[in-house]
Amino acid sequence: MAGSKRGAKTDAESDILGPTGRPYRGFDTPPPLSSHGPARVIALCNQKGGVGKTTTTINLAASLADYGRRVLAVDFDPQGALSAGLGIPTHDITTIYELLLDPKRDPHDAIVKTSVEGLDVIPANIDLSAAEVHLVNEVARETILARVLRKVAGEYDVILIDCQPSLGLLTVNALTASHGVIIPLECEYFALRGVALLIETIDKVRDRLNPDIRLDGVLATMYDPRTLHSREVLERVVEAFGDDVLETVIGRTVKFPDASVSGMPITTFAPEHAAAQAYLRLARELVARGAVA
Repeated sequence: MAGSKRGAKTDAESDILGPTGRPYRGFDTPPPLSSHGPARVIALCNQKGGVGKTTTTINLAASLADYGRRVLAVDFDPQGALSAGLGIPTHDITTIYELLLDPKRDPHDAIVKTSVEGLDVIPANIDLSAAEVHLVNEVARETILARVLRKVAGEYDVILIDCQPSLGLLTVNALTASHGVIIPLECEYFALRGVALLIETIDKVRDRLNPDIRLDGVLATMYDPRTLHSREVLERVVEAFGDDVLETVIGRTVKFPDASVSGMPITTFAPEHAAAQAYLRLARELVARGAVA
């Protein structure tokens, strides 16, 4: 396939290459599940902000729910963008912050149903920014979120954690609680620079706290095939991470902020749009890879 252009047929076969340089696959629609749970927990993590992490958490969660999976999305960012993006007001309600401070508290006190059938949320607000100060002297402080989620894992097929853009104690909690990690990576040169530090953090968590955690995939976001820069960055990502780069690529579009303002996932706001179809394809790919049941 050397010398083949993305989006063009190869010389050797009739496959069309996708943006990552691999033959494009649509992935089969996942069959319905005969039973639900226990959940596989996936952290969406990148210490750089503005890479499409929250957008991906919202729309991947909604897409998996559309395929009949029971999904719990955990807003683990004090900015509360995931909660807002799903239309959940976060003042005067129980949030993930209260569950962290009192692990004996019933997580159901904080779980909110969304307008998407099968998708629930544990919301967050600015109070979460104080959590690291309160937890720093706790025994086994890195495992508090894992203990919270363990109580409800049997009710869901997948739990997605929207991490804050840092590598502090909250993110370590998320990684310790997770079976897998998805790294959303903006197709922009400077976005590549911090990924090595994130991978190092994941490796440390694997060595010291959670030996079973694995990298489920690197997701290219904000891709613009019209720009040479975007194409070159994606090529470098594939060179660096190989098959860990997910075949699905999320393009740049104004529909994402429009959907967020409306408090809906894009699969509801504009279901026929290419961006909605991309997230549905991502859900199918993760099922095909075994990252989600």
